[in-house]
Amino acid sequence: MTGRTIRIWSWLHKWTSLLCTLFLLMLCLTGMPLIFHDEIDGLTQAPPSFGAPGVASSGVDSALLPLDFMARKALDQAPGEVLVFMAFDNDQPAMTITTAPRPDSPAAEMTIHSLDRSTGELLWSEADAADGVMPFLLQLHTDMFLGLPGMLFLGFMGVLFAIALVSGVVLYLPFTRKLPFGTLRVTRRPRVKWLDYHNLLGIAALAWMMVVGLTGVINALSTPIYQMWQADELAEMTAAYAGQSPIAPRDYGSLDLAMAQARRAVPGYTPQFIAFPGGAFSSGHHFAVFFQGGTPLTQRLLTPALIDARTGAFTDARAMPWYVSALALSQPLHFGDYGGMILKVLWAVLTLFTTIVLGTGVYLWLAKGAANRRRLAEGRSA
Repeated sequence: MTGRTIRIWSWLHKWTSLLCTLFLLMLCLTGMPLIFHDEIDGLTQAPPSFGAPGVASSGVDSALLPLDFMARKALDQAPGEVLVFMAFDNDQPAMTITTAPRPDSPAAEMTIHSLDRSTGELLWSEADAADGVMPFLLQLHTDMFLGLPGMLFLGFMGVLFAIALVSGVVLYLPFTRKLPFGTLRVTRRPRVKWLDYHNLLGIAALAWMMVVGLTGVINALSTPIYQMWQADELAEMTAAYAGQSPIAPRDYGSLDLAMAQARRAVPGYTPQFIAFPGGAFSSGHHFAVFFQGGTPLTQRLLTPALIDARTGAFTDARAMPWYVSALALSQPLHFGDYGGMILKVLWAVLTLFTTIVLGTGVYLWLAKGAANRRRLAEGRSA
């Protein structure tokens, strides 16, 4: 590698790193507790008491109340609102029902109700769920409270991070070719010592940082990805309804009959949630019942079944396209949310490594600038 090539890669590594470091430090600091969000929620929130423990709310069981009854219970809690989502818990009879002033209301206007399907009792409301540190950290980590522009900006920071990683690998060999791998020159001046820590931790966590960085970029594109699905696949599935007026909530048919139709259309899968007509995950005419598989992989890959919301007739069902599947797989991979506590601890350790790499990178840049200014002053004095 020539001196000019090294200078180009050094310039690229320096500026891509500096531009994204502050935001990546924020993502590391907010991401660390989010890795353990289930455990933290379990310690800070009292577990709900269910009337029929162990019965999954999405299962067909006589102990579970009908979906139509649960929908009316949720609407009683939010007069004047309409149904947007109905989500199921496959381990217990809890379910969440989301209501809003309009089917296409933004998330900020939605109201979430968690209910016990074995008794119909309200377990908690949106105000209870939105309080606390964890929702604040999640929003800060996701979009910095700026909505879609914030998500896209953080996605761009993820792209810069990936470029910084690639350029760092290119520079790693020329600058360490005379040293055994893992050398830490702790007796040298601080800048040399921290350069060795920066290089060692960076190369050790390289694959993880690249995976988490790229999955973060994919997650930042979630809104455009679902909009693409709605404009492409969903429009194709509902082409026969093009030009028809959306179904009004007062004209909805039975949710229980719609669920029975959807189960017959997608046998062997478990319903995860229902999207109601007019929202981002359905057309203006359908209950969209989203099913998941039973394995750790297929649990993340959804298959929607569209049921005519007025007549209860089955319309279509097909697996999500590859770009939505990529998003679905990237979300748990980004947080280490699929391999139990051991994987979460590993994710936390590697997040700590990344924080040190980012911090030492800023220190090395500042130290090099100070050294250059000192040499310039000494030259002028001489």
